[in-house]
Amino acid sequence: MTKVDILNIIYEYLAQLMECEVADFTREETTFSVCNVKEPFLKIVICGNSVVVAASPNLYSKAVSLLENKSRDELFECPLIYGQTIHYIPDLSSISDPALPDGFTYSLFQGEDINNLSDITGFDNSLVFDDNGHTNSAIAFVAYRGDAVAAVAGASIAYDNLWEVGIDVLPAFRNQGLATAMVRKLTSEILSKGAVPFYSASITNIGSQMVAARAGYIPCWVDSWGNIFDCFYPYNLETYI
Repeated sequence: MTKVDILNIIYEYLAQLMECEVADFTREETTFSVCNVKEPFLKIVICGNSVVVAASPNLYSKAVSLLENKSRDELFECPLIYGQTIHYIPDLSSISDPALPDGFTYSLFQGEDINNLSDITGFDNSLVFDDNGHTNSAIAFVAYRGDAVAAVAGASIAYDNLWEVGIDVLPAFRNQGLATAMVRKLTSEILSKGAVPFYSASITNIGSQMVAARAGYIPCWVDSWGNIFDCFYPYNLETYI
């Protein structure tokens, strides 16, 4: 697998997410897309030199008038946009199996074995079960201190063979290199299966961004939250549409 292979999978995923064409992520321009959402909706993705703006039909014309011919920085100053996430892909030249911190025991769970973790709570970035006991996680790497779970690195299937990595470390076990080592280990496992891992961090979460960098990940794209302007939207929508 090469970086080009990874990028092609990312472009396919983003095209599905934004309801646009794969080629839109290889153009050095802003593309506008109408997405199939009934509520007022807006999302922006910036990948390389390309920008894609997806808007619901009832917001599309306003989005175009507000955002066309704007710079990348100006796009994220739009009053209809809030929340930004950085998404990382592995730097294949720096990914390797790490030495795991001492003082813990480790277990790898895959497939049906992940159901054995359904009673674990408090690790919402890495392992989540719904009320019916179902999870989208494909793999989980767990660190234990004695019989207690100290940390979980997990990955859920985002699209075909594209898996999103998440990490949770309990406060008592942080600053010991556990998060970085476990993300590195999980990344190697995912790549060995021919799947592509990616890692996401809020623009405000510096600690998570540091884990990504230390674990051998590099930034690939930035997007805004998929904002649906319902009763929870914090501003007066009528001011802007």
